[in-house]
Amino acid sequence: MPGFTGPAHLDIARLTASESRAITAENATGARGAGARATEGAGAKAARDLGVGWKVSPSLVIGAGQRVELAAIEGPGVIRHLWLTMRVEAWRTLVLRMTWEGDEGHPAVALPVGDFFCQGWAEYAPLMSEPIVVAPYGGMNCYFPMPFRTSARLSLENLGAVDHVVYYQVDYALCEVPPDMGYFHAHWQRSNPVPASQVHTILEGAAGRGSYVGTYMAIGVNGPGWWGEGEVKFYLDGEADPTICGTGTEDYFGGAWDFDVPGQGYSTYMSSFLGLHQLIKPDGLYRAQTRFGMYRWHLLDPVSFESELRVTIQDLGWRSDGRYLTRSDDIATVGFWYAEGPSGVPAQLALDDFEVSSRP
Repeated sequence: MPGFTGPAHLDIARLTASESRAITAENATGARGAGARATEGAGAKAARDLGVGWKVSPSLVIGAGQRVELAAIEGPGVIRHLWLTMRVEAWRTLVLRMTWEGDEGHPAVALPVGDFFCQGWAEYAPLMSEPIVVAPYGGMNCYFPMPFRTSARLSLENLGAVDHVVYYQVDYALCEVPPDMGYFHAHWQRSNPVPASQVHTILEGAAGRGSYVGTYMAIGVNGPGWWGEGEVKFYLDGEADPTICGTGTEDYFGGAWDFDVPGQGYSTYMSSFLGLHQLIKPDGLYRAQTRFGMYRWHLLDPVSFESELRVTIQDLGWRSDGRYLTRSDDIATVGFWYAEGPSGVPAQLALDDFEVSSRP
């Protein structure tokens, strides 16, 4: 966000005038003294010999086609931590939405829950980074601060055909929000495949002043050879040619030389700010393509813009005689940014767009 200088935990010694709250299925409103008071819920049978206060309502069920509000918070305040878990089968069928200041028509976040937590292939991939952590087995954590001034709404919608059990916790503080604090946004985009000789757009339509703070990319290669020569380009404030232009896909995500360690092949890695954390290899049967998941957090090097931002990546590899080859791979991305306004970039989401299975 504008003025961000480092990880928030470096400032925890400062005593502030705020009130800590948490929303769970046990305390759906986050009200003071309302935790562990449920008398009905998913754990009522298990706690029947123990009574109130003994994990009576630890989760909720989201039915097929149902949308459930996880949190409705009146501000001002800031969400400091979000934890979710559900079975892996739900990661590309549940849509996570976040709305600030009551703008329900233009949610700031609207995307598959797995992609938000860098699990785009709906298969568990451990991730240990500064703002996103995915712990065994599918404990999804987000530490991006999410300030709001009047209201915050978080929901999950089940686009699938089966019910899903969801456990969750929203940790937030009721506090004053300085005027220079931006609103958190995330936008999902998939090109399956990338049209011939075209680029994949990570973000377009981000309006107003803001700071771009991260990229997640899931790519499934649809042909042989190295696939990662594409440059990531940032077009600032309506410019026709980019001010910021990278040198290659693996370079942008902090790697080098095709992620290929001699004698070992593709090698995964994780760090606080960037990594290649997922590698799915063909199995000679139904897994017909190699798939990757990688992230880059611009926490210490945010990309600032004044009026608008467009971010793209080329789908590019090599062909014979040392020539570049445009490709048509399967690319899904999430762009993360903060903006001065609460409205998000419009997103059309359909279950067919989320399909990841390579098995019958």
